[in-house]
Amino acid sequence: MTTGQVRREGGHIAYEVHGDGPLVVLAHGMGETRASFRHLVPLLVAAGHRVAPVDVRGHGESSVGWPSYAPAEVGADLLAVVRDVDAGPAVLVGSSSSAAAVVFAATDAPELVSGLVQIGAFVGRPKLNPLSRLSRRAVLRSPRLFGMFHRTLFPVHRPADDAAYRRALVATLREPGRMAAARQVVAPVEPHWTMRAGRVRQPVLVLMGARDPDFPDPGAEARAARRLYRVAEARMIEESGHYPHADRPQRTAEELIAFLAVCTGG
Repeated sequence: MTTGQVRREGGHIAYEVHGDGPLVVLAHGMGETRASFRHLVPLLVAAGHRVAPVDVRGHGESSVGWPSYAPAEVGADLLAVVRDVDAGPAVLVGSSSSAAAVVFAATDAPELVSGLVQIGAFVGRPKLNPLSRLSRRAVLRSPRLFGMFHRTLFPVHRPADDAAYRRALVATLREPGRMAAARQVVAPVEPHWTMRAGRVRQPVLVLMGARDPDFPDPGAEARAARRLYRVAEARMIEESGHYPHADRPQRTAEELIAFLAVCTGG
């Protein structure tokens, strides 16, 4: 493994590189870090891929205090990592909030992107009742409450190291500026990624945990995302929550490896 940082206007983006082969760039969701993919990375490396998990701006070891945390800017960060690694074009994998970012990256620099994977993508903006809005606001201001919320996103299986990972996650979120970054990553912004989806020309894979608690009907959400693209497939990961790469890494890797073969001609 090697680590790297790429300078961007306003700060730096931290990432790791594992293995050799066609490049896969992994971007995590709100409040997480690149360690979210700790169980998936070795499976992709063993299948012959170079894998670069990224700390999204404001998270993990990436800097805070950015003027914008919009998906388009996060997507530009991912493209900067592809250029810095100098191993593109890459398949971009975005989880949760970062699922929007990979769409902007693919349409802004199609020559650097050979395929997209969206894990737990939000097609529509959640309609929250007043109590839910208050709860979400509290969670996004308290590292401790975020840790409690994070635990609920694994309704079936939980990684063996989940408790230790969550403690590290909460500790990172206690650093100055981290919770503010998490709030900004999911703040409403225009254009919504769905307005860009029709311009994507690369193959797309939509992955969704069949028990994802963030959606009333995860299967319907996955199908809605798939219909936005010209060439896309939707796959459900059974007995999985919001982070299938963490709670069902082997099953997620199987879907990804098959898709990567399509993108790379392997």
